[in-house]
Parts: sequence; structure tokens; C-alpha cells
Amino acid sequence: MTHLTEAFIDAMAPNAGAIKNGNDLVRKNSFQKLCRTEDGLLLFGECKGSGKEPYSCSVDFVKAEQPVFRCSCPSRQFPCKHILGLLYAYAGGKAFSTEEIPADIADKREKADKRDEKKKEAASIPAGTETKRKVNKNALIKKLASQLEGVELVHKLVQQIVQSGLASLDKRSLHMYEEQAKQLGNHFVPGLQAAFREILVLVGSSDNPETIYSEVCEQLAAMHAVIKRSRDYLKARMEDSSIPMDISSPLEEKIGHAWQLAELREHGLLREAAELVQLSFRSYSDEARGEHVDEGYWLQLQDGEIVVTRSYRPFRAAKHMKEEDSCFMVVQTKELFAYPGDLNKRVRWEEMTMRELIPSDRVVIRSYAERSYSAAVKTVKNQLKNPLADRNPVMLLHAAQVANSEGGFVLVDEQGARLPLDGISKLKHPTLPLLRNLDKELLSNVAVLVMFEDRLAEGKLLAQPLALITEQEMIRLFY
Repeated sequence: MTHLTEAFIDAMAPNAGAIKNGNDLVRKNSFQKLCRTEDGLLLFGECKGSGKEPYSCSVDFVKAEQPVFRCSCPSRQFPCKHILGLLYAYAGGKAFSTEEIPADIADKREKADKRDEKKKEAASIPAGTETKRKVNKNALIKKLASQLEGVELVHKLVQQIVQSGLASLDKRSLHMYEEQAKQLGNHFVPGLQAAFREILVLVGSSDNPETIYSEVCEQLAAMHAVIKRSRDYLKARMEDSSIPMDISSPLEEKIGHAWQLAELREHGLLREAAELVQLSFRSYSDEARGEHVDEGYWLQLQDGEIVVTRSYRPFRAAKHMKEEDSCFMVVQTKELFAYPGDLNKRVRWEEMTMRELIPSDRVVIRSYAERSYSAAVKTVKNQLKNPLADRNPVMLLHAAQVANSEGGFVLVDEQGARLPLDGISKLKHPTLPLLRNLDKELLSNVAVLVMFEDRLAEGKLLAQPLALITEQEMIRLFY
């Protein structure tokens, strides 16, 4: 288990508190027993707890990319502090005695092997000959009809806001719309519901509607387009239930479908043997959805595509769920699943291993940076023409220089074209001031990860830097 470093263990912890508590158990010598099997694939031990009997915990690395955690404690965190403490003890060089695998764990391994064999048998069936999941047409039609009712309801709410005007949205009317929006929860359209609530949250957060007028109008226009596309799509599927789900655009997700990995696999939305490097990471709260979001932007080393991962933690259950964190190693996964979308597709994986980032990786990353700003701007504008697309695409650009300009910063490409930099509303976190603290040599011949924003009221396309990749290092402005 040469990969078992503190950084690796930190990445598995549910939150910073669990990291501290796990280390505290090692520091206080709370483990009464520390054991490993001869092959080093199983760590197990006993840790003093609040009860009379110690907690039995183990980490099984029989699948290095997907370790199995077990603990007898009642904690709802996973992995718990006892498991983390066991791992930290091993990584820190504590003495582990070599013992035979416990009978109960050997039995659980055998059962897991049988489940894996069944999965392999199913996966070995040639593509196109597998048995498709049976669809209950009556249930599907009923769901589509309910979704269509939800689309019409949100359309009615949007129309009311447009006809009444933003100035009419006081606390009383916002509360009324919020109550009406709750009805959308009965129609299988959580995506549309969240998009409508986002408008209400935006309006309610400002004392002066004029300051957010352009942003609200843009969101209302985008919602109108999604409503129209959703209505046509759902009607078509109701008339002909054989029409498959849309995998060419994020429309299903905009309506509110939560893609399962089995569905993505069935539609061929995956690639094998992928390596990814995280270039930027941030966590934020989505009040409209009632969730914390952990978001990472990654570059695929095979082709340079910039993709995004998003983990959602509902406010009510956040303390019991794993909180993602920055990753500074290269993630290797046998299967990388991609959601329907354009630039910056959302991706997921089930199993992974990690390796250290080496200098040649930075060379590869920098080689994928777009060197022509005119080409980059054209790509972004083409995406923004699609009302279903992400309004804030992210790209990796090469900058001959990051230069000062009228008190601000611009990226300058090799042809002398300039791209203005500024803080964008989505991020709510300034990164430009950090550039002033960097040595000048770091601001030339550098790859810059940026997020774009189209400011319609000003007629400007701007970008905010998220990370810099030089020949010697990677500098994250978000982490």
C-alpha cells in the first residue's frame, strides 16, 4: 500500500473535523490493537470508545481502487474517525502485528466476490444484445403528464413575474411565489423548481431591484427557453413513448432527472482508463436547492478536455455526508462517466486510484491550453447561443503575459489579442487581487484556467482566473 499517504487519507475523510479526530486517536494512543495481514491488503484493529468494549474497525484493500471500511461504532459518518485513525496510524509508521484475516471479514470477502462475478457476467454480454430495462409505459406516460403539468405551472409563475414587473416583488409576493413553487415538488421537475427558486433567492437578496435587473432578466429568458424546450420534448414523448431520453443535451437534467450510472453506461456515456488532474476546487451553498455543492474542475490528461465534478450535500444531512476537498494528485479511474452536456461535461467515477503529480504532467496540461483568444471567444459565444448550456464555461488559455491594464488585468496571447479579467457574479470570490502578490516571471508564458461571464448590459465578455500553471508549479486561486 505504497499509495497510503496522509494526503490520500485526508481525501477519504468526510470533513476536516473527522481528520482532526482521527489523528487525535493516534496521538492519544487510543488503539489497543493494530494488525495487518501478511499481504498487507487488510488493516484491522480495536480502538477505545465511550463504551466498555472497544470498537472493531478495519480497512480492506483487496480492491485498491475501492477500499472497504468497517467499524462497530454507531457513528453515521463514513469513514468514521476510528477508521481514519487506523489509516493514520499505519501511514505514520505505528507498529502493526501480522495476523490471519478474521473469519467474519473472510466471509464478507467471499460474498463480495460472488457479487462481482455476477456483475462481470452481465458486463461480458456484447453491446447491443443486453436485455434493456423494461419500461412500464403506463407509468411513464403518467409521469410525463405530471411533468408537463409542472412545466405549465412554472410557466404560469414566470409569466406572472414578467407581467407584474420586478418592482412588484416585495417580501409578501416573494413568500407567495415560494409557496406556489413548493407545488412543483409534486410534478417530478426539481430542476425547474430550483431554477425558479434561484430567481426568488436572487431578488430577495437585494434591496434595490435595479442592481440585479440584468441578471434576473437573463435568468427569466433562460427559463422561458427551457420551459419551451421541455414542453415540446415531453409532449413528443407522451405521443410516442418509444422516443428515447435526450442524451444530446442537458435538457433532462434541466427538467430534473437525476442520471444513474447504469443509465449513463447503457447510453455509452463513459470512457475507459482516464487520468484526471484537478485544476480548481470550490465549495458553495445553493440556497435555491437547499444543498452544499463541492465543485471541481479537472483536465483529462488523454485529450485535454476540461470537465467538472459536483457533489451535493443537502443542508439537512450535510454533517453525515462526506465533504469533498481539493485534490493535488492524479486520479486514475477505469471508467469515467459523463453526463449529457457541451463544454465542461459533468463527470463521475465509482473506483479510483491516485498517483503523485509529476513535472511531465504539467507539460501535458500546458500543451492543451488554447493559444488563440479569438478561437476561445468563438467557442464560448457558440455555447452561449444555446439556452440550455452553462452560462459560465471554463477554459484553459495560454497567456504570453498577464498584464496590468488601467488598474486591472488582461490576458495577452501571442498575437497580441487581449482578454479582460474581472470578478464574475457566479463565483462571489475575488481572485484578481491575488495576482498582484505573484512574481512577474509567474505571469508570463503561463496557462490560465478561467471562467467566462457574458455581461449583456455592458456588452462585454469577461473572464475570472481560477488557476495558473507554470513550468514549475500549479497555483490555485480557488482551493
